[in-house]
Amino acid sequence: MKREDGVSSVELLIASAITIVILAGTMGAFNKSMSLSSQSNQLAELDQNLRAGINFLVRDFISAGWGISTGGIPIPSGTGASAVRRPGPPGTNYTFTTPVLSAVNPGAGMGPLWNGRPTDMVNIIYGDERLELDRYELTEVTSDAGGATITVDNRTSISATEQPVREGDLIVLKNANGSTLLYVTSVEGQTISFAANDPLRLNQPDAPQGSIEQLRPDDESPFPPTTATRVWMVTYYLDYTFDPTMPRLIRRINNRNGEPIALVLEDLQLTYDLVDGLTNPTKVDTPVSPNSPNEIRKANILVSGRSNSPLPDTGDYMRRTLTTQVSLRSLSFIDRYR
Repeated sequence: MKREDGVSSVELLIASAITIVILAGTMGAFNKSMSLSSQSNQLAELDQNLRAGINFLVRDFISAGWGISTGGIPIPSGTGASAVRRPGPPGTNYTFTTPVLSAVNPGAGMGPLWNGRPTDMVNIIYGDERLELDRYELTEVTSDAGGATITVDNRTSISATEQPVREGDLIVLKNANGSTLLYVTSVEGQTISFAANDPLRLNQPDAPQGSIEQLRPDDESPFPPTTATRVWMVTYYLDYTFDPTMPRLIRRINNRNGEPIALVLEDLQLTYDLVDGLTNPTKVDTPVSPNSPNEIRKANILVSGRSNSPLPDTGDYMRRTLTTQVSLRSLSFIDRYR
């Protein structure tokens, strides 16, 4: 009679149990590996966003004040003048409260709230070194109640260049009587116009202070030799309006639409170190009298961000904070040979 071998039910159960334990361990290790991989990717993306935001901020802070007077740029002010608008986050209507724009204009608490805490914004101003408008004196400067015009020397092209002068640019005019900041409303040939009622309210010829009229002795006299410099006003702030779940760090040039430069950054805090020759205060949110923004020589930057999505195993976001300090090179160093 032929013999048939097999396994008993007990043996089958034991083998199945061992297999299940092995599979459970394998799946656990696989899930752990997947979680670590996801965490590593999320951390890399978070670090990339933090560093992208910091790098842009550092670059613009280093340039702050280049090509403009250390004391800042006068803007229209005084009795009857309209407050100059200050670029900021969507839905805000800020104005500059001082008669002079500094290289760095702090905006402590002017950004959106994050976790009940106000975030900061800042307006940074520096000259455009790629367009040498000030290489030659302007051939003509005119001004009346409707605004002003300047004609640039033909040896300096303002159209056949990588970044031609266009509507929305900011131009500083300077001569022996002072300086002022104007908003370009149109360009035709070598002539740049600054019509009144511009979006930032910089073109106010009748303003008693800080207007183009302060650049000539009186209404009947011609303008003395005058030069022009294109400047950039770069504004940084956080934006929660586009997608409240995905806050972004925005870089805005002049009055143009802001562009996101880093995603999922939740907090921006800025403080400043001042040099007043006496107390030299540090980590100041907003300089107050007798100090002023013109004394800012270093910026302290803090940005905080989170991962794009929560971790699958915990459901929590990864969060990190990055800080740095940057000296305002154009204001901190003096060329003693000039």
